This record gives sequence, C-alpha cells and structure tokens, in this order.
Amino acid sequence: MNTFGNIFRLTTFGESHGEAIGGVVDGMPAGIDIDIDFIQAELNRRRPGQSKITTSRQEPDQVELLSGVFEGKSTGCPIGFIVRNTNQHSQDYENMRNVFRPSHADYTYQQKYGIRDHRGGGRSSARITISRCVGGALAKLVLKQLGISVQAYTSQVGNIALERDYHLYDLSQTETNAVRCPDAEKAAQMEALITQVKGEGDTIGGVITCVIKGCPAGLGEPEFGKLHADLGAAMLSINAVKGFEYGEGFSGVTARGSEQNDIFIPGPNGITTATNHSGGIQGGISNGQDIYFRVAFKPVATLLMEQDTVDIEGNPTTLTAKGRHDPCVLPRAVPVVEAMAAMTILDYFMFQNSINV
Repeated sequence: MNTFGNIFRLTTFGESHGEAIGGVVDGMPAGIDIDIDFIQAELNRRRPGQSKITTSRQEPDQVELLSGVFEGKSTGCPIGFIVRNTNQHSQDYENMRNVFRPSHADYTYQQKYGIRDHRGGGRSSARITISRCVGGALAKLVLKQLGISVQAYTSQVGNIALERDYHLYDLSQTETNAVRCPDAEKAAQMEALITQVKGEGDTIGGVITCVIKGCPAGLGEPEFGKLHADLGAAMLSINAVKGFEYGEGFSGVTARGSEQNDIFIPGPNGITTATNHSGGIQGGISNGQDIYFRVAFKPVATLLMEQDTVDIEGNPTTLTAKGRHDPCVLPRAVPVVEAMAAMTILDYFMFQNSINV
C-alpha cells in the first residue's frame, strides 16, 4: 500500500538512490493559497546536513510541483510533485549487497519480494518521508484556514527527558536549537548525548511529542476508524517508530478512575472539561480539547561499528556500515510526525464535513 488517507490522499513513489522521490496528493480542496516557500521550509526541516548531530549528507531537497496549482492556488485536481535525488554515494553500500543489516528491512524485503535495493535501503529508507512532508505541508495550509495547528517537538533523547505536560513549555522555542526541543537546557544535554553517541559510531533513540490545537469536536468514528487509532497507524508507519500513546497513555494505568476522569464544566464557548487526561479524544471521537500524543523512536539501526550478521545464503559474517547516517533520527523526524498528524486530521475533517473548504 503506497497510498495514505481516504478523502485527502497521498500516494508516494521513489527509492533513496533512485532518480527522485515524489508523490501525488488527491483530494486537496480547491482555492487554497499554495505557499511554495512554506512547503520548501517544511522540507528543509527534514533535510539532511542541518547540523553536526545529523548526517553530513548534503541534499537541497528542492520540491517541484507538477500539477494541480494555477496562479498560486490549488485547483482541486491532483497535485503531483517530485524531489530529485542529487547526492547519492551508492558505492558506500556495495559491501551490503549480499548481507542483511541487523534490524533493517533487508531480510524482510528479500523474503517478500525476492529482490531488494541494497543502496541505502531503497524503498525502506527514511528518505521516502520527503513525500510525507510535502503532503503534510499542503494539509497544514488547509488546516491553517480552519484554525487548527500541529506542533511536534523532541521530548526525550535516551534517558534525558522533559516533563510530560506540554503546557510547561513555550513550544515556539522548538526550532531554536538543533534537537528541536523547547527547553534550552535539556536541548543542550540532548545534543551533547547525541554528539557523544555519534563519536562512538553508535546511535540513540527517544520520543517526540505532538500537540494538535483547534481541532473541533466530532472527528472520528465510534467503532472502526477511531481518530486515535488512525493517528496511531499514521505514526507507526514512520520509519523507526516503535510505540504510540495518546493522552496520559501508559503512565495513566497507575491512577484511579477518580483521578483520570475529565470532568465536564461550562466553558466560554460551550461545554468543556476541567482536565484533559483523555488527550482530546473520547470514544474514538475528538472532544474539542487539545489532542496530544507521544511517539517512540528506536535507535537508528545503521551503526558505524562492526556487527555480526549473515549473508543471503545464511552464512555468518560481519558488517561495518559505511556512508553518512544519522546518530539520532529525532531532530529530522519532528516535521514527519507533524506531517502525518496534519494529513490525518484534515482527512477526518473533510470526511466529517464533506465540504470543499
């Protein structure tokens, strides 16, 4: 399946060392101002070579819109786009042609298809998330008109973590450091840890928190198609994601119901709740409160150190990866989390309202 969404749909194509990464967005409402600079800025947040704690690979990741836009506005027709690959070092992967990299998709792709592109992981590469960022940027342009915002940030790297309550932080500070953490002191600690891990040829994982504000009540379905289930599916489709929780999540299991229940109270714009332990979703349907969730990312699987593995014949061997790789995926994954959340919310909004925004 290479298509995401129901009404607002993104279909992606491309491999990490192919000619280009691209996609088609179908269902984009007509008449939306298409800010190409904003779309490019979203890609720049994801692109490699941003800082010393990301891969040193340099690619401009310049987006080209091919269709669906006329005189700066969406026409309602499919928006086709490509981002050309320009800085591949395919020879760096030659020693991996007949070897399965630990914890990568090499073995599973080989078993499923009987063939695989060993250069940078091919279709399984995180570079494919370029298409998601373009689709997410287009979705954000629509959500902006609806008063809905999507903000993600790095909340944990290794054992260095922020408090779980996002209200404690000024999320506008997220983009002021390389880690994309709204707490400057914690960001410095996270950056130091990533730098240390990188120097050892190793990798580290962590958590990204996402907050969606302005989402109206009523999005989601009561049985299958619950909003939190699709948000979870969207996040778990991102490379290296190993976990998803919304609201209080796993930390809430130690509380009593009397502590967890969100009491309804009168509000300035109607009924609201005194707390938001539910994370803005109850019964699979948005309740008008902030939607917040956390996404766990494993350490990047490519290590610049020797590892035991087997070749395609099952013979034991060792592998030392070459090339340019991220020691921690989180800083570049923040815009990807936002993109998937934005597309999910817009898709549900259009389904609920069945209107042309």
